[in-house]
Amino acid sequence: MNDSWLNKVNWTQDGLVPAVAQEAGSGRVLMVAWMNREALGRTVQTGEVHYWSRSRRKLWHKGEESGHVQKVKSIRLDCDEDVILVEVEQVGGIACHTGRHSCFFQRLEDGKWVETDAVLKQPQEIYRK
Repeated sequence: MNDSWLNKVNWTQDGLVPAVAQEAGSGRVLMVAWMNREALGRTVQTGEVHYWSRSRRKLWHKGEESGHVQKVKSIRLDCDEDVILVEVEQVGGIACHTGRHSCFFQRLEDGKWVETDAVLKQPQEIYRK
């Protein structure tokens, strides 16, 4: 496949675009991360989501350590062409490095952040190095 489709994306000055991972079926937002051209290209090529880690400054295959990969169901570009939405099947049911289903596990209630989602698996059980 010709990669000219990547030129339509409105990349930041750093060459990145925010990517929202949404669970197929439930529609729940699992996480938000960043992609560069290579990450988006590899995502399309492999059918599994790749991101750009700003903190580690490297390409990151979601689930490379945990096994909790994200299988691509569809990829969409928003109207301003500056946000990617990836509809995924979340393998293992855990998207967050905290061991929760979603990274959005805190809800604002009466001026306080309340953890609403249980830890499904302790991070030290997931990330054994």
